[in-house]
Amino acid sequence: MSVTATATATASGTAAAKTWNVWLYVLMGIGAAVVGLLPWIITGMRLPLQNLWADEGAGLGEPMPFVLLPFSQYFVTLLIGVIAVGSALGGLVARLTKQRRPRFGTAAVAAGVLLVQLIAVIQTASVVEDGLRETSATELYFYGLTGGAAASMGVGMLVLGLIAAAPAAGVLVGTSLAAVALGPWLSGLILPHTLQPVPPEFLAFLQSASLWIPAIVVGLTIAWCGLGSAGRIVAALFSLLVLWIGPVTFTAVTSAIGSRVLARYPAEMLEYGLQVFQAALLEPGASLRYVALAVVVAALGLAARALNTRRSHLTKT
Repeated sequence: MSVTATATATASGTAAAKTWNVWLYVLMGIGAAVVGLLPWIITGMRLPLQNLWADEGAGLGEPMPFVLLPFSQYFVTLLIGVIAVGSALGGLVARLTKQRRPRFGTAAVAAGVLLVQLIAVIQTASVVEDGLRETSATELYFYGLTGGAAASMGVGMLVLGLIAAAPAAGVLVGTSLAAVALGPWLSGLILPHTLQPVPPEFLAFLQSASLWIPAIVVGLTIAWCGLGSAGRIVAALFSLLVLWIGPVTFTAVTSAIGSRVLARYPAEMLEYGLQVFQAALLEPGASLRYVALAVVVAALGLAARALNTRRSHLTKT
């Protein structure tokens, strides 16, 4: 075989390998999105009972239809969680494989995640729209949930991009946004087992732990990121702010949207949600305890990092 033929064959093999790598990253994105849906998958993926459902017998004598997302005013935080965590996992996969990642690897992961999530939103929205009663309240309910899912996808893509390709400060911002959604996601993994023969004390422990894990994740990420620049300090402060406000926002949203009395009065619902948000935000020891834990974890991590650096320096000298 001539040198030219050998070079051509090598180039063709390299191009084929690159093409395969891109498709592999699409598959990894699909896998990440599916793992994000896991808390919903283990429930059986039946649409939650709907207050505005046209068939009043559905869910009582006959099962609710199969859907890919938990569309319900009582499952808003889980809806956000399964979308955001799936996107964050996609970003993490792209980040961890940075050395072998092809040119469009991050975009390929994002495409895989987006494909699954778009299919899930379209399928679920179609089923819900067909089954709801035709009223003005129904339109508000349907478009609110669909818009919320779309907004979650947008934030999820931002999180994916930050975790996958941003500098350390950007990774910290993306991780803090994902960590807030991690709480409802973990709770979603635990709740289906309340009907199983599992000791209630153990379930209570897991439920309590799921509330603290996001703070630990944020603290560890701050320690990994470090505070060596103004940008990293700002990112650390932002992550703590998100950790404080995020759970409070979830509490306010679920309290307002979950009220059947206010379902027909959007203005009153918004006002009630703002009242709950303000009360929860100012309540001593509410979500600030998570911030405190994140600070402690970050401080310990930064101290360990500094000690390790000092030891390495002493070893070299």
